Amino acid sequence: MEQKFIRLLKVMAALVTLCWAGSALADPRIALVIGNSAYGSVTALDNPANDSRLISTKLEKMGFEVRLLTDSTQVEMKRAIAQFGRDLRKGGDQSVGLFFYAGHGVQSFGSNYLLPVDVSLSDPADLDLMAVEARSVLHQMASARNKTNIVILDACRNNPFEELADMDDNGLAEMKAPTGTFLAYATDPGGVALDGDTGNSPFTLSLATHIEEPGMPIEQLFKKVRVDVLSQTRGLQTPWDTSSLTQEFSFSPQQTPVPSFETEDLAWGAIKDSEDPVQIMLFLRAFPDSRYAKLARTRLQHVMANSFSETLTNPEPEPVEEAPQVAAVQDPATPEVDDTERLMFDLAASDDTVNAYQTYLDSYPGGVFADEASERVAALELEAQTVTRKAEAQVAAPTAAEQPGDVVTLNGRLTFGNDGILGKTIAELVRGSPHFPPIEGLPEALWKDQTCSGCHQWTPEALCVQAQTYAANPSSASVAKSHPYGGDFKVNLRYWAEGGCLE
Repeated sequence: MEQKFIRLLKVMAALVTLCWAGSALADPRIALVIGNSAYGSVTALDNPANDSRLISTKLEKMGFEVRLLTDSTQVEMKRAIAQFGRDLRKGGDQSVGLFFYAGHGVQSFGSNYLLPVDVSLSDPADLDLMAVEARSVLHQMASARNKTNIVILDACRNNPFEELADMDDNGLAEMKAPTGTFLAYATDPGGVALDGDTGNSPFTLSLATHIEEPGMPIEQLFKKVRVDVLSQTRGLQTPWDTSSLTQEFSFSPQQTPVPSFETEDLAWGAIKDSEDPVQIMLFLRAFPDSRYAKLARTRLQHVMANSFSETLTNPEPEPVEEAPQVAAVQDPATPEVDDTERLMFDLAASDDTVNAYQTYLDSYPGGVFADEASERVAALELEAQTVTRKAEAQVAAPTAAEQPGDVVTLNGRLTFGNDGILGKTIAELVRGSPHFPPIEGLPEALWKDQTCSGCHQWTPEALCVQAQTYAANPSSASVAKSHPYGGDFKVNLRYWAEGGCLE
């Protein structure tokens, strides 16, 4: 029994890990990458365009939606930064924003400027008219109010305006960034970064080398970059970073060797012929509303019946004792429990649904836990009936305060519901975090501040299909079933489906 339990816990832990590993990349990742090499009026640089293409390729592998600009003018840079801000705002508060710049950068009166390829400067007073202030990127990020932003500046290769008065400062000045921002510079404040003689700068090359290391926190990543660059430049260049991040971030999630349940079709295909009741129960747990659920329960009963029959016809042989032993005294009040029966009941108790308990009762109608399972079924059915009666009453005679507005859309603000959903959109909520654990007793570290969409494949199309089941039968058990956002969210989904799942 102990070995079976250990195996079960490993499988369940792997399933939960898979769920959150998926959600780690479910949040939108949006990047703007700019590399300027072909300057007209100032010294041209060999590598920034190469650096930007290298980083762009790496970020795309890490799940970022990347917009790449090379050798861009001031107008092109400003338009791209403005669009970057719009994309972040559209992405929601869970999105990750990243800005990478390689090229000339200068500071003047404590402000940092990124130089477009068409910059032409004869007087320092014109700098803010001819260049792009780095702080404008931070302003766009701050306006999005998302929780994680990253700015990487591989600039300050040299000062192209040393001959101009008031423009003799080297490098960039250290910037103050909004909470939730990680700032990385190719070199320390006031220092000069090397362009490199291998096709890429030492800073960008090291970053590209380490960025795909699984599970590496961003702080540790840039420590490795710093060590590399110090070694390669013999101490002449010290990469610098500053952080106000409020949550953990790594470019590549920790790889965990767990089953790949990408869709319920693949999951069902993997276990439909299984003789292992644990795998079938885990499928029902992961996809409780699956169109294969009835088939899975039938398969489970068949497997359990075969297992029970085999136990009767082929009992395990008694172990041969080498020497007489004193038999342990069995408490007559404590019945023996079959390992598989206990496993089935524990899974049912973990799910805590009528279907799960009924599956146990169908397999063990006179089982040790039958009375407890029957009592819990009665309690759950009573709760469902109470919720259903309330839902039916609202459907029969809803008041203005008890129903959504005339039209519920995917991106429209909800005007009905509890405080957790009121004023938010359906699109925002499916990327948000549950209000309580999806599995009772699950440690907060595994669900708090995580997102729901990683486990549920909540695409608009899939969500519409689910919402249509609520609209088709508002009194069904699926409507009465509890939800991480509360029953009001399902009511809104029903109205959304009835209106045609409009965006």
